[in-house]
Amino acid sequence: MATPKELLKNHWGHDDFKGSQEKIITTLLEGRDCLALMPTGGGKSLCFQIPAMAKEGLCVVFSPLVALIQNQVDELKKKGIKAVALVGGLSFEDVNNLLDNCQFGGYKFLYLSPERLQQSMVQERLQEMNINLIAIDEAHCISQWGHDFRPAYLNCSALRTLKPDVPIVALTATATKTTIADIVEQLQLDDPFIAKDSFERKNLMLSAKSVQDKRYQLALALKVNESSIVYVRTRKNTEILSKFLMDQGLKADFFHGGLDSHSKKKKLDAWLREETKIMVATNAFGMGIDKSDVRTVVHYQLANSIEDYFQEIGRAGRDGQPANVLLLYNEEDLSQAKRQFLDTLPDSTFLKKLYRKLNTFFQIPYGGGHNEQFDFHFQEFCKRYRLNSLLAYNGLKLLDQNSVISLSENFNRKSTLRFLAGKDRLFKYLEENPSMVNITQTVLRTYGGVFDFDVNINLQLISKKSGASEDEILRTLERLQNDGIITFDVSKSDLTLTFLVPREDDRTINTFAESIKKLNRQKYERLKKMLEYAQNDKICRSVFLLNYFGESNLKDCGKCDICRSKFAIDKDSREVIKKDVLRIIKKNSLNSKELVSRLNHDETDILNALKELLEDERIVLNEINAYQIKK
Repeated sequence: MATPKELLKNHWGHDDFKGSQEKIITTLLEGRDCLALMPTGGGKSLCFQIPAMAKEGLCVVFSPLVALIQNQVDELKKKGIKAVALVGGLSFEDVNNLLDNCQFGGYKFLYLSPERLQQSMVQERLQEMNINLIAIDEAHCISQWGHDFRPAYLNCSALRTLKPDVPIVALTATATKTTIADIVEQLQLDDPFIAKDSFERKNLMLSAKSVQDKRYQLALALKVNESSIVYVRTRKNTEILSKFLMDQGLKADFFHGGLDSHSKKKKLDAWLREETKIMVATNAFGMGIDKSDVRTVVHYQLANSIEDYFQEIGRAGRDGQPANVLLLYNEEDLSQAKRQFLDTLPDSTFLKKLYRKLNTFFQIPYGGGHNEQFDFHFQEFCKRYRLNSLLAYNGLKLLDQNSVISLSENFNRKSTLRFLAGKDRLFKYLEENPSMVNITQTVLRTYGGVFDFDVNINLQLISKKSGASEDEILRTLERLQNDGIITFDVSKSDLTLTFLVPREDDRTINTFAESIKKLNRQKYERLKKMLEYAQNDKICRSVFLLNYFGESNLKDCGKCDICRSKFAIDKDSREVIKKDVLRIIKKNSLNSKELVSRLNHDETDILNALKELLEDERIVLNEINAYQIKK
C-alpha cells in the first residue's frame, strides 16, 4: 500500500500535512483510538481518509447530514476512490445491494447516518465486512452537553461491540472540556490520543455592533456584494430580509429547512455559481457546502450559544483570505433572547404535564403504549391543551432524547402554498371555475403574502373557516396546482410519534429529572456567554472565543473591532491611506489582495479605507471584484 505522504500527493495534490494531521494518521495506523479537535477548514476529513486508504479494507464514516455525506462521497469519486452513501429514500433491496458492493466490490468508504445503525440488517452486514477504521464526524452530536445533541448518535456506541478491534476516530470543530469527556465516554474510546489544534482563524475579522437601525447596517456591510451568508433565527425573517436586500440592488435570496428539495438545490446552485451573492438563511444552511470564498458572514440575530455561533462563522474565509464576521444586535434582541429562552425551556414539571397530555391525546392506558406508533397533528395537540408550541416542541425533543418517545425526521414540516398566478389571471380563473371560489377566498383572507412567499398553511384552520372537509380542500388545492394557479407542498401530519416505554406518568420522567435540571442550567450559561460576547468591549474577540474552548496564553488578534479600537490610527493617517488607494486605482482597477501587496500600509487599515471609500461612494466594485474610481 502507498504511504500516507504518497496518498496525500497522488490524490489530494499536497506535499505536506498541516497541524496534527500526520500525528493523527500515524496513531490510527497503529490501531489506537483518537479524538481530533480541529478548526473548520483544518482538514479533518484527511485524518480518516488517508489512513483508510493506506490499509486493506473499508472505512465506515458516520455523518449527521445528507449534504455533508453527499459532498464527501462526490469528492472521493472525483479522485477515483470508490465510495458509497446510504442516505434516505432507499428501499430494502437498494440498501442490501449497496452493502453487497461495500463487502465484495472493493469500496474504500461507506458513509451513512447514525440512524442507519438502528437497522439490524446494517449491523449484521457491518459485522461481516473487513472494516479498517470507523470515523465519527461532527462527534459533538453524541454528547448531551454538546450544542447539537442528536439522540441517534448514541447508536454509534454499538460499534465497539460490533467491531471491538477496529480503531475509532471522532472528529469535531466545536467542543468544550465537558463535551470532550462525554464523547470519550459515550463512544467507549480506549485510551484515545486527543489531538487539539488551535481553533483560531487568523483571517477572520470579528466585530459586533449594537445598533438601532439593523437593516441599514446590514445593507452597508453587504454593499460590496461579495459571496456572503446572513444568519437569522426564523424562516419568516429569511424571506423578509432577502427581499429588503434585493430592494437595495443586491443579489440576495433566502434558504430555510421548510423548502422542498428542488427549491433548496436550485437556490444553492445559484449561490455556488455566484448568480446569487447573498444567502439569508437559518442555521439549516452551511453544513456540508463546499464554498471556500465566503467573504462575509453576518448574524442578524443572536445565536443560542458560542458553539452555534463559532460553527456558523467558520463558513467564512475557508480559502485563507481575509473575511468579515459581523454580529448585529440591539437592546431588544438581548431582552428577547432571554425572554424566549426562559419561556421555551422545558423543566421536569412541564415534561410531566406534556407526557400526560400526550397519553391522553392518544388514549394510552396506564402501563400501555409500548412501541405503539401514531400520526401526530402537532398544532392541533398544542391548541387542544393550550400549550406554547415552541415550549412543547422543545419538550418533545427532550422526551425523544431520553428515549421516552421517538419522533420521525419530518417533525415540524408544514404544508406550504404560494400563488403563481397574478390577481387578474386569478380573478378570471375563479369566474370560470365558481366551485373553487370558497376555498380559494378563504386562503386569501387567512394568509397574507401568498403572492410573494411560500406561506405555511393549516388545513384544519382552512377547513374550519370554509366549512369544507380537509379532503375537499386538498382536492381543490391539487387542482389549483395542476392548473398552474398555485404551488403547493402538503404535509397531512407533522410527525410520526412512537411510544418507546409503557406509560408510567411521573415515574417515567423522574428517572432523568436531575439530568434535565443540569442540562437547563448549562443551556442558560451558554446563552449568557453568547450575550456576554455580544456586549464585550474589552477582550479581543478571538481571544474571547478561544478561551471559551479552553485555549489559553493567547495573543490579541489585532483585527477584531476591539483590537482596532485599541490601536486605531488617527484621522490624518486614514486620509493618507485613502489618497494612496485612490491614486493607485486611478490607472488600473485592483482587488484588495493586489492593493495590500502594492501599498506600504497595514492590511486591516487598507481594508477599512476601502470600506469607507465605498460608503462615501468614491469607489465601486466592478464585475470582476476589483476596485475602481466611481465615474
